[in-house]
Amino acid sequence: MPTRQWPVPVWFMLFALVTGAILNLPDHPDALSLETFLRLPLEVILLGLLLLVIPRRLSGLPIALILIALGLILCLKLADLGTQAAFQRPFNPYLDGKMLKDGWNLLSGSLGLAKAALACSAILAAFLAILGLISHAMRRMTAGSGRPRMVLLLPVVALAAAGSMAIARPSLVANLPLPPIEFSAARYLSDRLVLIASSVADMRRFEVELAGADPAKDEKPIFEAVKGRDVILIFVESYGRSALEDPLYAPMIGERLDKMAQQLENAGFSMASRWIGSPTIAGLSWLAHGTFLSGLWIDSQSRYDRLMMSGRTSLNRLFSDAGWDSIAVMPAITMDWPEAAWYGYDRILAEKDLGYRGKPFNWMTMPDQYTLSAFQRMVRDRPDRKPVMAEIALISSHAPWTPIPHLIDWDSIGNGTIFNEQAAAGETPTQVWADPDKIRTHYIRTVDYSLETLGDYISRYGQDALFIVLGDHQPAAIVTGTEASRAVPLHVISRDRALMERFRSHGFEGGLVPSSGQAELPMSQMRRVLTEILRPLR
Repeated sequence: MPTRQWPVPVWFMLFALVTGAILNLPDHPDALSLETFLRLPLEVILLGLLLLVIPRRLSGLPIALILIALGLILCLKLADLGTQAAFQRPFNPYLDGKMLKDGWNLLSGSLGLAKAALACSAILAAFLAILGLISHAMRRMTAGSGRPRMVLLLPVVALAAAGSMAIARPSLVANLPLPPIEFSAARYLSDRLVLIASSVADMRRFEVELAGADPAKDEKPIFEAVKGRDVILIFVESYGRSALEDPLYAPMIGERLDKMAQQLENAGFSMASRWIGSPTIAGLSWLAHGTFLSGLWIDSQSRYDRLMMSGRTSLNRLFSDAGWDSIAVMPAITMDWPEAAWYGYDRILAEKDLGYRGKPFNWMTMPDQYTLSAFQRMVRDRPDRKPVMAEIALISSHAPWTPIPHLIDWDSIGNGTIFNEQAAAGETPTQVWADPDKIRTHYIRTVDYSLETLGDYISRYGQDALFIVLGDHQPAAIVTGTEASRAVPLHVISRDRALMERFRSHGFEGGLVPSSGQAELPMSQMRRVLTEILRPLR
C-alpha cells in the first residue's frame, strides 16, 4: 500500500517512534542501552497533539520549527557522543567548532580520504533521511481528513494528561501501566545554553588573567642552574598516567621504565618524576603545550586562540631572551603554523625541515627515533653553537597506533628510508580499530617504543643536558576507561645530581615512577616551578 495512503494513526506512530528515538538518544556512549529508548518523552505527545489540532494552512511554520529543533538536538547529541568518547566531556558549540577540521584530519589520516569521505557522506545522508521522514510524517498528519484525526485526538489528549501528571504528581498515576515518562528536551537545550554562557564568562575571566602581571616576564628569570647547557623539553604523545598504573599496561611500561632507569644510571644520569595534571585528554595536544609554556590553564580552543594573540611570554621566549637558541622540533607540523610566532622560537624544524625521506607511518610522518636523530644531527652536533632550549613533540604513540616502529642502530638511520619496511608492516588502521583489544595492545606498544627510544637517545647523546620528558595527555577512553585520571607523568633527567636535588625539594620523587599517592601538580604551574628551580642559589 503506498505510504501516502497510510492513515493518520500510522503516521502519528512513525513520528512518535523516530522523534522519541532522537529525544531518548543519550549524550554519553556509556548510557546507550535498550532501556534508554523505552522511555516516553512527553514532548513527543505534546508535539503530536499540536500537529493533530492545528489547521493545515497554519502548519508550515510549526513543522519547520519542530524540524529545526529536532535537527539541532540530534546534531548536539551525536556531537556529545563523539566528544564524550574522545575527551570525556559534552560538546560545547562555543568552543569546539574548530575540532571538526581536526576530526576530519584524524579520520582521513586513519581511514584514507576516500573511506573517510564515504563515511561522512553516509552519516550526512542518514541524518537528512531521518529529518525527511519526520517532515513527511508531520505533513501527512496535518493533511489527514478530520475524522481520523479526531478519532486519534482523544487518546492522545488522555496520554498527554497522564504524562503531565506523571511528571507533576507521579504518585497519582503510579498504578497506571505507563512507561517511564520524562520532559527532557527543553532542559537539554537550556543546559547547553548555560554551558555556552559559562564559556563566555570563562573567556572574560581569561582576559583578566592575560591582562594581569606576568611575574616571569617582569622579573627576567636567570637560568643560572643550567647555564651553558641544553634544556630539552620533550612531549610524548598520549603518554598518560594509565600507562603506568592501569593493570592492562603497567607490566609492560613498568618493565620498560625499570630498564630505562638502569640504562640511564649506568650512563651517569639521575632522575626525578611527578604527576602533572593535563588540561586536555585524548587529543588537542597544543592545549598542553600552551599550558606548560604559558603558565596559564589552556583547556579550550578559545583560550588557546586568545593566548596566541596575547603578549604573554612563553617559556621558550624566556630562554631565548636569556641567551639560549630556542628551537621547535615538530614532525607533525605539515602546513603553515602561524601560532609559532607566539612561542618565540628562533628556529622551527617542522616535517619538511627534518629531511625524512622514508615512508610515513600512516598519520605519523616519521618515527620518533628519526626525529631525535635529525635533532641531534641538525642542532646538537653543530660546532660553535649556543646552548639550545628545544621543544620536541614525539608522535609515534599517536593514534591510530599502527604500524608499530622498533629501534634500530642509530648510525644506520640516514635519511629515514631504512624505516620503509617498518612503515609498510603490521595491520592497517581499519583492522586495528575493529577490535578494542587490538587498539589497546597497539597503543601501549607504541608508548613502549617511544620510551625505549628516549632512554637509548639520552644515554647515548644526553651529555650534560637537562631533559624534561612528559606526556601531553591521556589517550581516549577506549584505552583508559571513562574514570581515568587526567594526569600524565613528568620526568626530569640530568647528570647534575645537585640540580636533581632542587627538583626533589619541589615535590619530585627519585626515579621514573612517581608514587600513586603523590599529588598532581597542574601543568600550568610548571613554568613557575622551572623558573624557581633553575634560578641562581640565594
